[in-house]
Amino acid sequence: MGFENVGFRTSWAVDSAPEAAKTYASNFPNTPIFEKDITALAAKELPPVDVLHAGFPCQSFSGAGDRLGFGDPRGKLFFDVIRLLNEWGTERPKVLVLENSPYLLIGDEGRWFDVIKSQIQSAGYWFSNKHCFVLDTHEHAGIPQQRKRLFMVAVCRDRFDHNGVTISPKEVPKKTELLDLLDLDAKVDELYFLPRQNRYNELITKYVTPEFPARIYQLRKYFVRAKDPGICPTLTANMGGGGHNVPFVYHHGRLRKLTERECLRLQGFPENFDFPEGMVMSHRYRLIGNAVSPPVARIVAEAVQLFMNEAG
Repeated sequence: MGFENVGFRTSWAVDSAPEAAKTYASNFPNTPIFEKDITALAAKELPPVDVLHAGFPCQSFSGAGDRLGFGDPRGKLFFDVIRLLNEWGTERPKVLVLENSPYLLIGDEGRWFDVIKSQIQSAGYWFSNKHCFVLDTHEHAGIPQQRKRLFMVAVCRDRFDHNGVTISPKEVPKKTELLDLLDLDAKVDELYFLPRQNRYNELITKYVTPEFPARIYQLRKYFVRAKDPGICPTLTANMGGGGHNVPFVYHHGRLRKLTERECLRLQGFPENFDFPEGMVMSHRYRLIGNAVSPPVARIVAEAVQLFMNEAG
């Protein structure tokens, strides 16, 4: 969505999760979506493109996870991006954009990033540390969710004589107020409210400050996090179930988790973006937590577009 918003046309998309493919097809009906495991996908099945953007699983490289890196099967999926580049050969993309957790830069004392840098360079691309950009949804897109993500941009050596992509947003858009994205004056289904007898209800309620309606509460592993009023913590893929990592708001004297629509707004999705009918709640929340914020993706897309236009 971020790339299309600046004029790029999406040729195809790939995701192995059925719920992700169905949601993509529902919102982008004119774009072919391959519901396949990337390890079973060959470049000959995919029409060549000018820009390839991919978000390989971040759980392996996140500071909040087990930090297994390439020791995690999900971490190894990065190498399939490189495999596809090599299979395309002379038709490989002009620009490569990869997205992941900022911790990837320093994890395993920098060895994870060294592997990634070496692999990208060996595939025929200009790429170094200075082509890595950490963007925050709140700081750079004006949306009240603190969400830092790493974007790595490489350009093909056969097409360009240097990598001049720079991302340094100078004009930060007017910040959206958290209260404007929450439905605190609307009737919300009972299923979103935390039952009073729930074991987490009393624990979290101790931290509630009713005088700050725009405050998000989140139960972490061992403590309750009460965010600064007006700020939402990073939305995660596991925020839809159980009690941990679920973002709660105090609504009419009770705790309730943010609805899917509120979370979509906090990611920067438009109101007309929606899920296919009948999709289970946990899948909807997981897709939102795994998504790249479109306004942030647009910042990256603008930088790529500017470089391609100037470099010819």
